[in-house]
Amino acid sequence: MCGFTGFIGETENAGSILNNMMDRIIHRGPDSAGEFLEGEAALGFRRLSIIDLESGSQPFHNEDNSLVSMVNGEIYNFQELREELIEKGHDFTTHSDCEVIIHGYEEYGTAIFSRLRGMFACAIWDRKEKKLVVARDMFGIKPLYYANMNGVLLFGSEIKSFLPHPAFKKEVNRDALKPYLTFQYSVMDETFFKGVFKLPAAHFMVYEQGQVSLERYWEPSFDVNEKPLEETVEEIDSVIRESIQAHRISDVKVGSFLSSGVDSSYVASVLKPDKTFTVGFSDKNFSEIDNAQILSDELGIQNINEVLNSDECFTELEQIQYLMDEPHSNPSIVPLYFLAQLAKKDVTVVLSGEGADELFGGYDDYDIRPNLKKYRKLPAGLRSAVGSAAAKLPEMRGKQFLIQGGLPVEKWFIGQANVFPEHEAARMLKAEYQTGPSVAEIVQPVYDRVKGKDDLTKMQYLDLNLWLVGDILLKADKMSMAHSLELRVPFLDKKVMATAAQLPAHYRIGANDTKYAMRLAARRALPEVSANRKKMGFPVPIRNWMREDKFYQQIKSYFTSDEAAEFFNQNELLALLEEHYTNKANNARKIWTIFMFLVWHRRYFIVEQPNAVQVQMDEETALV
Repeated sequence: MCGFTGFIGETENAGSILNNMMDRIIHRGPDSAGEFLEGEAALGFRRLSIIDLESGSQPFHNEDNSLVSMVNGEIYNFQELREELIEKGHDFTTHSDCEVIIHGYEEYGTAIFSRLRGMFACAIWDRKEKKLVVARDMFGIKPLYYANMNGVLLFGSEIKSFLPHPAFKKEVNRDALKPYLTFQYSVMDETFFKGVFKLPAAHFMVYEQGQVSLERYWEPSFDVNEKPLEETVEEIDSVIRESIQAHRISDVKVGSFLSSGVDSSYVASVLKPDKTFTVGFSDKNFSEIDNAQILSDELGIQNINEVLNSDECFTELEQIQYLMDEPHSNPSIVPLYFLAQLAKKDVTVVLSGEGADELFGGYDDYDIRPNLKKYRKLPAGLRSAVGSAAAKLPEMRGKQFLIQGGLPVEKWFIGQANVFPEHEAARMLKAEYQTGPSVAEIVQPVYDRVKGKDDLTKMQYLDLNLWLVGDILLKADKMSMAHSLELRVPFLDKKVMATAAQLPAHYRIGANDTKYAMRLAARRALPEVSANRKKMGFPVPIRNWMREDKFYQQIKSYFTSDEAAEFFNQNELLALLEEHYTNKANNARKIWTIFMFLVWHRRYFIVEQPNAVQVQMDEETALV
């Protein structure tokens, strides 16, 4: 697990600039550094040693040094690929799992990416053809960004590594703010930094002669293959156990995050690490510590836990938003930051349960409630007319029921977060920030790729492509790497995905519960109470915090600031805050979403002055 950054394009003081860029992501790889500098190409790598501790440094080179590569991640089928490539005449200089990528590219070209089993972001520089190829794993577990600015292509694991480069122009992307207020995360390929893009999951990009081209190399295939339930449960249990074993390969200590939900409990019970890790809050309604402790005791595992307090959480908000690169308002990033910090004291690798809900049908929104099933027996034309009319009404009780019962899923389901309705988001913003794509323009291209599938599959597919990669996996990577901790997600494995994609809808959503077949598989490893326990989902008492005067005053100072006045209609912000503070409404998620954007903006555009690093370098050069 590591991080990399680099650029292609003529740059004065390239070595010094590259080192400054690498310093920005030292938390991703504190163990060692490596670089390649030649002509217009500069590649910088920071390493966190996991496998082949002594000789796994990067960048990698092929046999004739015509290719140079850097990889952030882990490849779990590297041993079989390595043997195959050796048979074809390739020479390996390390025992690193990631070295298979450069030799695989040399042998198969970009076809190697679809053959990899693991999590990765990689960059390959072809010295002869002057061509850069970068790629990202099929689920988007590892992040990868790029920007083509002023004749220079910047690329790397984190946007903040671009800041020291003189070609980088730092500017807020006005189109990103309105969608963010609805989705709670940066949902577009273009980030909050104008001109900086995320490489989408399951894509590779080629940069040659100043031009960027992208291509998708993998697409999940949902083709139902119904088998007897017992046979299906056996297959699920077998493939998950095999994936967990593959994900435990390491030359350093491995632990497991543990909440009260079945996903992390399943992983911990199969992995059986020496230690599990849990955080929570003093209010039992916002803590999973007790349940995690009970399961750990039953498994004979030590549970390391910590009770968090609101003061320490607020103290770290600016640092958390800085580490995320873009504003992110899922409250669970806060306990996740402290959980990773706790685990790092004892281990370097942890396994976690992300991805099970998206693959096996775990979210409540996927489950059609009994009263909704009855409503859908009414004539479709009538329901459609009622649903269309309800969509135009102000927020009121029963509105969502009528919409979901009457309109196609494409018209109402946008994923697991829906903070501000689109019209309300626009009302919060100044006119110049009411731009950007509509919600429909964001979700419809994703839905178009699964036309003809059932509604449950459509919802899962949308979450796989938007929510999972843009929210769940991004915060998992950034918060763990903030503490130089590698987080692995065994549910997000190509073999597990192949099994999950064959499940009929009634094996995903049962009569009484979500993740029906997977929960039955989990019972083979877990006590029944743990297998059936509802996920709490890292609950955070933000609604309570905002009613404490000290935090209310802190948020109010942001809402009344000159920075807020640039983006928002401040009267609307203050009305939201006052309504919540006086307990007239629960506006916690809306307030938090705006607050996190302002915290992020202050950190990157007020505290972080433009070109500050370059100015310092120029001053140091002048002194010499």
